[in-house]
Amino acid sequence: METGNRRPEEKGFFLDLLLFPIFLSPASGLLSPSPTLPLLRVNSYDIPMSINLVLVEPEIPQNTGNIARTCAAIGADLHLVRPLGFSVDDKYLKRAGLDYWDLLTVSYYDSIEELLETARNAQVVYVTTKSDMVYSDFLYEKGCYLVFGKETEGLPEELLSVNRNTSVRIPMTSEARSLNLSNSAAIIAYEVHRQLGFPGLQKEGHLHRLHWVK
Repeated sequence: METGNRRPEEKGFFLDLLLFPIFLSPASGLLSPSPTLPLLRVNSYDIPMSINLVLVEPEIPQNTGNIARTCAAIGADLHLVRPLGFSVDDKYLKRAGLDYWDLLTVSYYDSIEELLETARNAQVVYVTTKSDMVYSDFLYEKGCYLVFGKETEGLPEELLSVNRNTSVRIPMTSEARSLNLSNSAAIIAYEVHRQLGFPGLQKEGHLHRLHWVK
């Protein structure tokens, strides 16, 4: 008998904050200064459903910047678990995120345990190549936390071994070790939104100079 959040086979603010180095204390819910991180301006949009992307000890600034842009595009919050392999004022990080940094909320944690304490009342999903569950066969909940490991090692097996039913993978050829972290984050994040009906996202576009040919 399968347990967890496997999908049934048939069921195919706006709060503008100027934060000097920020640290989110899960116990108090308050922001306090961090001695190591530079100034960062962040916003949070009041979207009907916000998901959370968690990067555990990310190493490559361009990946984190790209994921920040994805978060801004879908109204997700970004959570970074230290140590980071770069400074948040890294030029590659900023370049990858373009001018989207003002469109998302970023929170920092000193350990995965601290992050999990913050997410204790939410669904937490671990994304790993070691899982035997395909990401599209999983039922995601509103406000879920999607947890991704560092580029070189992924998530620790000590964490994964006790969370089998909430771990998912993206299918790929046996010759490929993994996908790029930012690509993986985008794939999973949009699957969550697809299942939930893309709440708060614009679903229609239009041509700027011409009209669609009927």
